Amino acid sequence: MKKAALWILAILITMFAAVYQKMTGPTYPLRGKALLNDMEISYELARSHETGKNYGIVINTSSKEIDGFVVFKRFKTQDPWTKLVMEKKENLLLASLPYQPPAGKLAYKVILSCKEKEISLSGEEPVIIRFKGEVPQAILIPHIIIIFLAMLFSTRAGIEALDRSSNPRKLALWAAGLLFVGGIILGPIVQKYAFGSLWTGFPFGFDLTDNKTLIAMLGWTVALIAGRKGKPARGWVFGASILLLVIFLIPHSLLGSELDYSKINSPVNSSNQFTSLNGLRTI
Repeated sequence: MKKAALWILAILITMFAAVYQKMTGPTYPLRGKALLNDMEISYELARSHETGKNYGIVINTSSKEIDGFVVFKRFKTQDPWTKLVMEKKENLLLASLPYQPPAGKLAYKVILSCKEKEISLSGEEPVIIRFKGEVPQAILIPHIIIIFLAMLFSTRAGIEALDRSSNPRKLALWAAGLLFVGGIILGPIVQKYAFGSLWTGFPFGFDLTDNKTLIAMLGWTVALIAGRKGKPARGWVFGASILLLVIFLIPHSLLGSELDYSKINSPVNSSNQFTSLNGLRTI
């Protein structure tokens, strides 16, 4: 009964960390409600999208009186802002942002107007959307499940380490093994499909997702070495467990892979024509 309760506790902690990480990450959709002339408008603006497909913005205004336009440009570039008037279909406002190469980003604002009043759905700051390649489900699903299990066994090992009458060694081995498979083996494969590189963390780059995985793996490696020959190494196991928990609480994809547009010459890609705010320049 006691062990079952401890597993339930570990599951709850793991689920909380996983949900918190996802919902606070920079790729989680921006959702909210805006008020324009006493009309409430709900919206959801994507911050992640598959490359090869333009991102379609759909705003349900519940009113034919509301107009809208989108301004956008490539992130961290000197590109002029480009204006795109949204198409009206009944109560819907529609626009399409041109897709970018893997890890490419666009900054964009959706601006609605009615009777000379105007609001930006994201406020003063633009929404940043990152494009990524499609990851096969046969790789993505095992990666997610195994990483989740690694966090679960890590948490359970940390709880076990608090009991001086128990040896968390087996749980520690499971945690480290699952983290190695899910993060060190499958993680780079996911990264390759999504952004074109197997590894962009230390020493090749500053990708926080890769670096988090590396730090967590080093933590558990130290814990396993400290517990060689069957030693409980409770302090080391507990420390590695807390380290992984803290890492899990860091928003997912924060400081993730990002295309450096200064190294490519291609302009914003689109089959449509857009009018720049700086004049009649078309892209």
